[in-house]
Amino acid sequence: MSLDTTLRLLAKASGLSVTDLATAIPRAGAATVSAWLRGEKLPGKDQLDALARAFGVPAGALLAELASTLDPSRTQGEHDLLAAYRELTTKQQGALLEVATAMAGTKRGAAKSPAKPSRPRKAQR
Repeated sequence: MSLDTTLRLLAKASGLSVTDLATAIPRAGAATVSAWLRGEKLPGKDQLDALARAFGVPAGALLAELASTLDPSRTQGEHDLLAAYRELTTKQQGALLEVATAMAGTKRGAAKSPAKPSRPRKAQR
């Protein structure tokens, strides 16, 4: 979920208007808050901290969302794919992973550490 979507959902859930948020955020007017909610601008760290306090959520939750939207190692296509993936049900996510790994010729969980070799079984008497 994008940061602007998260902010809109939190504003709706908390019953805070754009004006209420602008009052609670230092150096932010209603136009700026509105731009954040539309995804046209991004709040700074101090403003994110104030938003988190206004919504009663940990600032880390908003910062983590912001970081995931700005990961420079990901292409725009990867961001779009991740956003679409997060909107799917668990079953749909599993199906998509099966298709993607088959297309890539990799196995699911290939990035994990290799499994330990099993010990040979003892011969039964």
